[in-house]
Amino acid sequence: MEKEVVSKNFIERIIDQDIEEGRCTKVITRFPPEPNGYLHIGHAKSILLNYGLAEKYNGAFNLRFDDTNPTKEDIEYVNSIVEDVKWLNARYDGDVKFASNYFQDMYENAVKLIKKGKAYVCDLSPEQIREYHGTLTEPGKESPYRNRSVEENLRLFEGMKNGEFEDGSKVLRAKIDMASPNINMRDPILYRVARIHHHNTKDDWCIYPMYDFAHPIEDALEGITHSICTLEFEDHRPLYDWVVIECGFKNKPEEFPKQIEFAKMYVTNVVTGKRYIKRLVEQKVVDGWDDPRLVTIAALRRRGFTPESIKMFMELCSVSKSNSSVDYAMLEYCIREDLKPKAPRIMGVLDPVELIIDNYDEDKIEYMEVTTNVENPELGKHMVPFGKKLWIEREDFMEEPVKKYFRLFPGNEVRLMNAYFVKCTGFEKDENGNITKVHCTYDPETRSGSGFTGRKVKGTIHWVEQNSAVEVTARLYENLVDESKGVYNEDGTVNLNPNSLTVTKGYVEPFVKEFKPGDSFQFVRNGYFCIDTKDTTDTELYFNRITPLKSSFKLPK
Repeated sequence: MEKEVVSKNFIERIIDQDIEEGRCTKVITRFPPEPNGYLHIGHAKSILLNYGLAEKYNGAFNLRFDDTNPTKEDIEYVNSIVEDVKWLNARYDGDVKFASNYFQDMYENAVKLIKKGKAYVCDLSPEQIREYHGTLTEPGKESPYRNRSVEENLRLFEGMKNGEFEDGSKVLRAKIDMASPNINMRDPILYRVARIHHHNTKDDWCIYPMYDFAHPIEDALEGITHSICTLEFEDHRPLYDWVVIECGFKNKPEEFPKQIEFAKMYVTNVVTGKRYIKRLVEQKVVDGWDDPRLVTIAALRRRGFTPESIKMFMELCSVSKSNSSVDYAMLEYCIREDLKPKAPRIMGVLDPVELIIDNYDEDKIEYMEVTTNVENPELGKHMVPFGKKLWIEREDFMEEPVKKYFRLFPGNEVRLMNAYFVKCTGFEKDENGNITKVHCTYDPETRSGSGFTGRKVKGTIHWVEQNSAVEVTARLYENLVDESKGVYNEDGTVNLNPNSLTVTKGYVEPFVKEFKPGDSFQFVRNGYFCIDTKDTTDTELYFNRITPLKSSFKLPK
């Protein structure tokens, strides 16, 4: 029997080699977001990649907040991110971790660097530091404060910590190489003075470490073996290794923690930039970070996407070193594939017009037994009431039918789904010429499931019985972005689609009462919907359309 060949991405091949050569006995990964906004679909790839690697190698996965810049951070974002990670079923080990819990360790490591002659306090202004930095083609110029004595640097750095200097007046810089071809290695800033209230450490510190200094120390302290990040950090890897080596956490770059970069995932025609989303929220273009037209994880969850569909999407996108874009239609494909065998199939009329069966008894109610999901018999069956007065979709009747229109029009016969044949006998209009009622007669011999084998009809339409119908508000979504114009204008604003949201009042069969906010359904012929978790109350049901039933998207071969 041939051995199964398992295709592995380049990160897994690196980890395999580390294990095979005895350098690694337990794989430990982490997801380290900054709590300065809500996570979006791109972050889901990093979460599931890091968690998936830890799970595959029977290792550990940490959730850690890189909260070293309190200017933009907030506990609201911390809470939302924790909820997102849990919802994606990425189970982190132990408690949630914070970079700020390591502030004392970082300070002590900064002191260690000063004592080794590897860091110094610099009085240059931010503008001067940029001026001294050089360019991609010209080396930088050394700070006049670069050669201060160890003793003076220790005294000044302690003064920074004790609040003796104004914000921005001094920084601690690494002493590396101002002529390095990698600009990140030209004496980068390690600490700055900033009197900012911190969500976790409150006012304990008035100096804060820079990300490039804090992040490798956090990884080292937590025993992270493989620090997986996106490609923009590739040029920062020499500095990452410099920090962990000079602080004594490892001896050479091949040891752990080891930084590995992969390509970001870009989704076409969606808004992912936090500052853009924040502006849309503040301007009330959307009703919050979880507005279902956005692609934040909170928004996707509220719209009705499932963790399984997000995971399927990430697996289809794969992991590589090359940047690429993915069509949003692929994400819709994934949620359809996930819900197809899981979602109850019910009838909902979203643009209702009244259908009256003239020859049906006024007080008679029948119950039609229907299969809840034809692709999954395990979901069983449920009963749907049927009576004289029904709601049907406005588009299912035409006064003057166009060619190949097989639904209701005067003289035509159709099947009412799971019920009877009905033949249109007339209609009524209001003073504005709008159709208000359609009249028909039914054939009692044609009940669905009765074995009727007589005449055939070409059209089948769905319906909802009026007296038992549940009134709902349905939200029909299109892309938030006007795809014909691109995502952003030159001034940084978003090219908005004026038709991104349509709100309708409709009716759904009473079976819906058995479900709760967050539950998903296939509305016959109308698409996949879920009960909104934010606006639904005990007396009013809101439905969000997750995706229409059909798409031109096909998986690439």
